[in-house]
Amino acid sequence: MATAFSKPFSHLSQETAGRYSRLFILVSLVLHLVHTWYWSDYDLAQDEAHYWDWSRHLDWSYYSKGPLVAWVIAAANFTLGGLSEQLTGSLTAAIRTPAAIFGTFLVFFLCRLTEEVLGSKKLGLLVVVSALTIPPIAAVSTIMTIDSPYTCLWAAALLLAWWALNRQSKRAWVLLGVIVGSGILAKYTMAVFYPSLGLFLIFSATHRKNLLQPWVWISGMVAIVVASPILWWNWQHAGVTFAHVGQLAGVTHDNTKHWIGPFKYVGEQTALLLGYWFVTWVCSMSAYLPGKSPSSGITFLWWMSAPMFLLFFGFSVRTGGGEVNWPVTAYLAGLPLCAYFLSRQMESTSKSWRVCTMLFLLTFLGFGSLLVLIVHKSDFVYPILVKFLPAPTSLEPAPLRRLDPVCRLRGWRFLAGEVDKVREDLSQSGKEPILTATHWSIPGELGVYCKGHPQAYSIGLVAGDRHSQYDLWNNPIDYPEEFMGRDFIVVGGLPPRLAASFESVSETREVIYRTPSGYPVANFWIQVCRGFKGFPKVEEAKRSW
Repeated sequence: MATAFSKPFSHLSQETAGRYSRLFILVSLVLHLVHTWYWSDYDLAQDEAHYWDWSRHLDWSYYSKGPLVAWVIAAANFTLGGLSEQLTGSLTAAIRTPAAIFGTFLVFFLCRLTEEVLGSKKLGLLVVVSALTIPPIAAVSTIMTIDSPYTCLWAAALLLAWWALNRQSKRAWVLLGVIVGSGILAKYTMAVFYPSLGLFLIFSATHRKNLLQPWVWISGMVAIVVASPILWWNWQHAGVTFAHVGQLAGVTHDNTKHWIGPFKYVGEQTALLLGYWFVTWVCSMSAYLPGKSPSSGITFLWWMSAPMFLLFFGFSVRTGGGEVNWPVTAYLAGLPLCAYFLSRQMESTSKSWRVCTMLFLLTFLGFGSLLVLIVHKSDFVYPILVKFLPAPTSLEPAPLRRLDPVCRLRGWRFLAGEVDKVREDLSQSGKEPILTATHWSIPGELGVYCKGHPQAYSIGLVAGDRHSQYDLWNNPIDYPEEFMGRDFIVVGGLPPRLAASFESVSETREVIYRTPSGYPVANFWIQVCRGFKGFPKVEEAKRSW
């Protein structure tokens, strides 16, 4: 479904627009790899380090997520880990390289989807330019969390589903099942893909006949087979993942209603998409409601976008709004739809409306580009940010964390260096101390950045933290015999009620990390606990998964 789309690419032919799209995607890949290997001074996010720890214990699945992220990181470490440590001094670059690759293919698949569904390489170019200036897409191209493979596989599935429907390709249906199943191995919400596709088939007179043919059902069965490691692992572990997901969704152990949740959910989604793109998406979804769409392609994009957003909107009453990234794939099919909507506005008979549309688009493309640059080197704006913040105090030693979420990527190597100093002192007694933390997100950081990559443990279950994968591995809570008499280094500070678990407990020492420019951005607590005697028994009620 081609559109005249006279602006802003009126001077480009369709072929030239297609070449520019590929060029921008390639340049983006190169820049992300150069940033990852040479320019970045960011440490791993806590989720990244946690998944890296999983990659050292390869399994069919894990407590909170499927196994794909661990498998990918393990492969990256095997192929690039040595080079990464040699060139950069840590495994960070190796761990993050797959994110740059997934992010590149994500944008490529969105470009191809736009070209196939909307029949315009100019719209494909607009989608590429827009995607590269939207911070969430920049994030999944930089940070190696589950969203990197998940969003990439969702975009690939969109393209394959369109091919399967319009080319009557049996191979595309089978490959779609493989891709969706693999996506479920990354993030469970990939399972929403088939219900969304089913709704499209029901409401599309042209494609409804596919429901009576075997291949769409074969595709679903292939996806189940590919995702079966999750089922197998949970069968072995009493379904702990399903209990965890149920708690996150607010459907187990909690009947509380959070009536502010839907407002928080919409507000966070608006902020995530810089306001402009969320409003554009809402306008696009309203303009092309089923029955009002000019083509089956527009209807396809609508149905592959709206259900994911509405699903989490409905759950927001139970979750209080949920995590901001939960409905992110709603906007993947939504982006080509936004591009089409904007193209129609720029062909309006009203000159003032065309000019207004163009100005807003160019403004937010520029604003998004600036934010993407800042996200990749946020300390450049610290001299400006500190003017809006109070001076550091003992209660709040790093006020920059209020405005800069990237602060959570700083200080972990510094913490590991401080822990290594304590390790060296304690090792003189003849036994290597045990590294522990009171929160599940910290042991991975210690493991990846401390010398020799030691295994660190979470004692969160006795310190008031939630369950995690560490509770399923060897740990000093459930298997104290292996740790008796050992000295512990506790990061996070031991709760006073647990002091009796050791022969002696030192004062908690706070360490503050400052950027090379002197700005404090992170603080940590380290405590030495000598002579482990065993933790109190955890009440069975608190062990509920």
